[in-house]
Order: sequence, then C-alpha cells, then structure tokens
Amino acid sequence: MAKDYYDILGVSKGSDKESIKKAYRQMAMKYHPDRNPGDHAAEAKFKEASEAYGVLSDDSKRSRYDRFGHAGVNGFGGGGGAGFHDINDIFSAFGDVFSDFFGGATGQRTHSRSRARRGSDLRYFLEIDLKDVLVSSQKEIQFDTEEACVTCEGSGAKLGTKPETCNTCSGSGQVVRQQGFFTMATTCHTCRGEGVAIKEKCQKCRGAGRTHSKRKLSINIPAGVDSGTQLRLSGEGESGYLGGGPGDLYVEIRVRPDERFERDGQHLHSELSISYLQAILGAEIKVKTLSDESTVEVEPGSHSGDKIRLRHEGLPSVRSSTRGDLFYHLKIDFPKKMTKKEEELLREIAKEKNEQVLGPSGFFGRKKS
Repeated sequence: MAKDYYDILGVSKGSDKESIKKAYRQMAMKYHPDRNPGDHAAEAKFKEASEAYGVLSDDSKRSRYDRFGHAGVNGFGGGGGAGFHDINDIFSAFGDVFSDFFGGATGQRTHSRSRARRGSDLRYFLEIDLKDVLVSSQKEIQFDTEEACVTCEGSGAKLGTKPETCNTCSGSGQVVRQQGFFTMATTCHTCRGEGVAIKEKCQKCRGAGRTHSKRKLSINIPAGVDSGTQLRLSGEGESGYLGGGPGDLYVEIRVRPDERFERDGQHLHSELSISYLQAILGAEIKVKTLSDESTVEVEPGSHSGDKIRLRHEGLPSVRSSTRGDLFYHLKIDFPKKMTKKEEELLREIAKEKNEQVLGPSGFFGRKKS
C-alpha cells in the first residue's frame, strides 16, 4: 500500500505551501544523494520525498490527491504522481529548493549572472587637532580609488566593440560537470567567472574596465567628534562595476593629543603651576583656554592637587552644543634658590609664628649626612 504523502513529509493535511516546502527541504538535505553516496536506501527516501512534494506543492494535484488519494494523481507520472524518471528530473523540477545546497551546485545554472555589482566601500583616516572639535568645520581630503574607465565605460572592450558571451560556460560563469549523482561546479577558467570574454581589450584600461584615480572631497566634521568617530558618506566610495551602484566612504576621525589639555569626554583637564606665595596668599591668574583666555582665582591656602573649574570651557558633544567644563589642577612650585632678602622675611614670619626652622646656613644648602 502506497504511503500517505503528508506522512512522508511529516506535515498535516492543512499545512500551507511554505510549511510543506520547508519539510521537503529538510528531508532533501538529509537524504540528498551527494550527501549519501552509494546509499540506495537514502536515495529511495529522497525520491519518495520528492514524489510527495511534487504532488503537494501543486494546487491542482493536491486537490485531486485530497479527494481521491493516489488514484487521483496516478495519471501524472505512472503511479508516481510527479513524473520523475531520475535524479536529474528532480533537480530540474525543484531548482529553487536546491539553489543553496552545496554552494548552489546541484544542477545546471540556467541564467547568465549579471556582471553589474556594487563598488567597494573605502575607509579614510582623518587627523584633526583638539581645537577643531569645538565647532563644525569643512575639511578637504584626497584619496586613491578606482573608477570605471571613461573610454570603454567599464566594459573593458576596445572602443566600438563589446564583450561577448563566453563560449566555455555559455555565460553562466561556471563550468558544471556531473558524475552519477554528483554535480561539481567550478569557476570558468576562460572568463574567470565573469560570463563574458573580451577579444579586443580597451587600450586605456587594458581590459580591466577600471582605472586608478585620485579624488578630492570636502567633508563636514561635526563639533564634538572624538577619536574613533566614523562618518559615513553614502555613494562616495569606489564606483560600481558595469552599472552597479557605488560603495560608501567611511571617514574615521583621529584627534591628535594636545600638549596643554587632556580630554575626558566633554571635559578638559590641564595643570596650572603657581608659586608658594600665590598658594598661600591667593591670586588671580590669566590662563589660556582651548579657544581664548580667561582669569581664574586661586583661593588663599590652596594645595597641590586642588582643582579650579571653568564651566562650559570644555568640549561640545555630537548630540548637544552644551559644552563640558575645564579643570585646572594646581601644582605648587617651590624655589630652588632664594635671595637673602626673601630668606630674612621668611625667617621673620617663622619667628612670628614661633615655627622651628633650620639656621641660616641650612636653607636649601645644608648637606645631607
């Protein structure tokens, strides 16, 4: 007694076409002859599943099968219902199902592939100074690329001629050989997979269809960028092949280190050296910010490591124009040499505060024992 087609594929009678196709793909992959060489049982399962799919994937045959069983489809293939004489018939009938098995090499390719393809993406590294981060700016860049040859319009063929279909692969780009149940597909050695052959090459590009060129481009650098920021310029990459679209250009930003400032996101940090007298008595000191000058106030009694904050003197972000802050870290410089008058005054202060200090011969001059 013939087995039920739904049972063969493991689907219910109410399954839709996509479910049936999915079930058949799974069985076909499992029992495919190329995966089971010499296994006659697997080959039988493969044919059985293909017969079931041949009926259930066809609305008319499926309707008759649902009403009359195998008797309803016996006239369409001598009991098989699908009309398959051998494995090649199955490959030919269900090429869409097998198109991605084993890299697509399950049957003869029937369509020449299109030579048009998208150009490659390009990457460019752009170095800028820290001050360039403050506001958006225009930068001109120059880079090497490949473009379609203007003489042959990218065909590679001599002016007045055109590429011809490759005789070896008939334009498919692949040479397919079948040995029994095995199908082997290799890149055509004549056209190198292009599907066409050029008899008379363009003198400008020597048949490549491409020429090297240098391009200049003005790009907008938004304020607040940081090292690692990528700017994508759509369609500014390498030109496409034979009508294909161009690639994209990715500009990666690298911000040069600054001698005065260290970056922390939107905030900036810098060291401010002051004298011991300014630290003790306090002072107003002019400082250079990233973009201008300002005045900071050193509080009396300040210590090394204390911070002075200038609000909104840092950097913007790419998402907001509000700037971060600038922090000055105090460093107190003590004199290595001192005048006699300075020493006398300091000793008077020490005496006034009853501080124990070294004698006159010891200030910065006493040798360590």
